[in-house]
This record gives sequence, C-alpha cells and structure tokens, in this order.
Amino acid sequence: MIISRTPFRISFAGGGSDLPSFYTQEPGAVLSTSIDKYMYLAIHPFFEPDKIQLKYSKTELVENFSDIKHPIFREYLSMLQIKGVDINSVSDIPAGTGLGSSSSFTVGLVNALSAYNHQYVSQEQLAATACEIEIGRLKEPIGKQDQYAAAYGGLNFIRFNCDESVEVEKIIMNPDANHIRQRLFQ
Repeated sequence: MIISRTPFRISFAGGGSDLPSFYTQEPGAVLSTSIDKYMYLAIHPFFEPDKIQLKYSKTELVENFSDIKHPIFREYLSMLQIKGVDINSVSDIPAGTGLGSSSSFTVGLVNALSAYNHQYVSQEQLAATACEIEIGRLKEPIGKQDQYAAAYGGLNFIRFNCDESVEVEKIIMNPDANHIRQRLFQ
C-alpha cells in the first residue's frame, strides 16, 4: 500500500499573480506556507485487475476510464493507463475552503501513483504535472500557486515568470524566532 500526505496552504500576498492572464504580461509572485492540515491518498492493488475502485466523498467502481466521474482521477488514471487499483482519499479539511484542496489532491495523486509505479518524481515535476492536469487538460480557471505550495511544502516565495517557468525560493526562519511564537500564544 502506498500512502501520500500532501499539505494544504495559506497565501499571505500575491494571489492572482499566479494566473496566466497576469504572469504572461509581467512576472507574478506569491508568499505562501503549507499548514498542518493534509490530503491523504492511499493506493492498493484492487482485487480485479481490469477495474478501478475510487473512494472519496463518493465511491466509484468502473472498468473504463471514461466512466470515472471525478475529473482529476479520470484524467490522470487515463493518462497513465492504470487499472487494477483501489484509491482512497481522506482530508483533514473539506473542499471549498480556499486552502488549495483540489491541488493538494492532485499533487498527492501524482506522488502516490508515481510511487506505486516505482518512479521518483521531484517537487518540480509534482507541481508541473499537477498544473498540466488541472490547468492544461481540465481547463480549470486557476493559477499555479496551489500546486507549487503543495508540492514544495513549507514557507516559500514563488515566482511565476512570463515564459511559464516557476521559481520556488524556500524561506528559512531563524529557529530563535520560536520564542516569539511561544510568547504570543501563552
């Protein structure tokens, strides 16, 4: 069994500059951090090698990729041509909260299926593949910040360049700053 855990994110500044309508005109950037709430996906071989069982807020048991109702599952499983799997999704936070849940789901799915196929995928590849699925193939009207925040985790300054490239700069906090947090939350 393969289990992935992908964080949700909070953005502090720069929202909207990750949309192609912005960053194709001038570079965009966001400051965001992942939080301690997660999307979990578990993959296990299914009992019937020609079927796919998916469990999320619904349960699906299908033979054909085109019969999958969940668009992200349908798109990525058909891209990989993977059958004979049982995939379960569980989340710490419900969908629609504005914390990037669909992108955390997509990054987690790419990560888990890569591991299932014995393939290493870098953080950049995770984010880029999730963007290709959600933005490129499914035509979702979203930006790239959620996928990159979920794939990289932590506190990051993320740049979106006019040439479609993305740069992620980790922000390392001074461990001595922990005393400030302790005082604030006493």
